[in-house]
Amino acid sequence: MEFINGFTFGITNSKSDFSLDRGKESLRLLKLRTNTSYVVLAVAAWQDTPQSTEIHYNTKDSVKDEDLVGIINYAKELELKVILKPLLNCTDGTWRAHINFFDIEAKCEPKWSDWFKSYNELILHYAKIAQNNNCEMLIIGCEMVQTERKEKYWRELIKCVKMVYNGLVSYNTDKYQEANVKWWDAVDVISSSGYYPINDWGNQLDRIEKIIKPYGKPFFFAEAGCASTSGASVEPNNWELKGNINLEEQELYYQTMFRETSKKSWIRGFGLWDWKSELYNENQAINDSGYEVFGKPAEKVIFDYYGKASKKNS
Repeated sequence: MEFINGFTFGITNSKSDFSLDRGKESLRLLKLRTNTSYVVLAVAAWQDTPQSTEIHYNTKDSVKDEDLVGIINYAKELELKVILKPLLNCTDGTWRAHINFFDIEAKCEPKWSDWFKSYNELILHYAKIAQNNNCEMLIIGCEMVQTERKEKYWRELIKCVKMVYNGLVSYNTDKYQEANVKWWDAVDVISSSGYYPINDWGNQLDRIEKIIKPYGKPFFFAEAGCASTSGASVEPNNWELKGNINLEEQELYYQTMFRETSKKSWIRGFGLWDWKSELYNENQAINDSGYEVFGKPAEKVIFDYYGKASKKNS
């Protein structure tokens, strides 16, 4: 598998902003300013609570299929490769990792079987879109930590996906959870979210290598990044971290992450977090404390690193 110079795009879209001109312009700038060659289209789907079994997608409040297909086609016009990533969230704000049900099913209680029926419909819907629009990869789940123990359901889903989609299939586990997934043999590519503390990358990479080596599968970080907030480099997964804006700390984090991961040839890229479909004005970058890199020093770090990686792919 070639190295993935990737960036996650459009995650904040709860509606079909992909179809707007500003969304296309943002995607064009993403490629131009970061040397990105793979765009990870993170398409949100929703369930009401962690114990709901009905999943909503392709609605007026989410990205409509026609707009998704439009941005895929535009990405192809830009000569970007596409990774499609349905991303399930709970409307009550609970993190998807806490979606969970009783292992022993009982009448009148929400059930794993009902939830996986809905989830399979979601993933197969986007698997068909991925197939029909020549997406290079489909990520069938992201950070679904409590669901990962339901191995039988996941294996069955992967079998169904491979009946309708011919591209690479991956699953994105959460940081520290790489050993939690016992069915890595069923996917084509192993991936996880690489939000590791700046001073712990070496230890974590050694740990991950031991876990994935027996499977003989390519690996990439489907998510990785750091907010431009003081303290974020030691808590890169803390979305709610409060602190002063610190563009230099974000820059240092990217420099360190790339330096440490470059020592491991088995790491085949990133789907960095994240690039919005609607960008702030570049002169406002100094006032942004989020994960965005547009107009910040970290953007140049990524541009240089991905530029070198692109030469290796060619």
